[in-house]
Amino acid sequence: MQAKDIMTTHVITAPADGKIEEAIRLMLDHHVSAVPVVDKDGALKGLVSEGDLMRRLRSPDDQRRSWWLEILGGVDDSARDFIKLKSHRIEDVMTRDVISVQEETPVAEIARLLQKHRIKRAPVLRDGHVVGIVSRANLLHALSAMPDDALRAPSEDDRVLRARIDQALKEVPGAAVNLVNFTVDDGQVAVWGVADSDFEENAVRVAVENVPGVRGLEMHLGRLPAWSYGI
Repeated sequence: MQAKDIMTTHVITAPADGKIEEAIRLMLDHHVSAVPVVDKDGALKGLVSEGDLMRRLRSPDDQRRSWWLEILGGVDDSARDFIKLKSHRIEDVMTRDVISVQEETPVAEIARLLQKHRIKRAPVLRDGHVVGIVSRANLLHALSAMPDDALRAPSEDDRVLRARIDQALKEVPGAAVNLVNFTVDDGQVAVWGVADSDFEENAVRVAVENVPGVRGLEMHLGRLPAWSYGI
């Protein structure tokens, strides 16, 4: 099983030349705690998370580092800290060294990367462009759906079916599809994530059931409190 078999394809991204306020609004509106940052062509440039933004909420007294850190870090580090605290540009605040994976990266390798770097998610790239994102939750969903042999490679039929379901979900009116993911195993589909209401969950169910080739469907959609973020 590879990244393309479990990734969330509806990725919320922020423009590198945008303002921080725009990134905050995206995160709040879509209930996510981080967004990949891309250029005008869709190439990955960085990632901005709530952690990056929380650093800006430090009190004025905390904005200057201890004198010994100033000596060890030098002027460049101080200037870098100033930019991250004061700039309103996403590209100045974002994390640039982003751990990413390719569509063909094995799931086991993704798990190792997330554990090694202590991160919650990794953008999935194709030719340097973001085509999906894999989170810890995606890995757990895959394991839960196929407990006996979770890492085996899906059949070509399942991958074709996954692409059809992915397209069908895009057509669900008003659904927060970035918070919905699914697994496919021999035509059996398991849908995971959250929905705003019973109507939205049923709309997702109908969309999946109407895709030719779906042999069975399990729904695992919870409800998301207004104040919470996605994983």
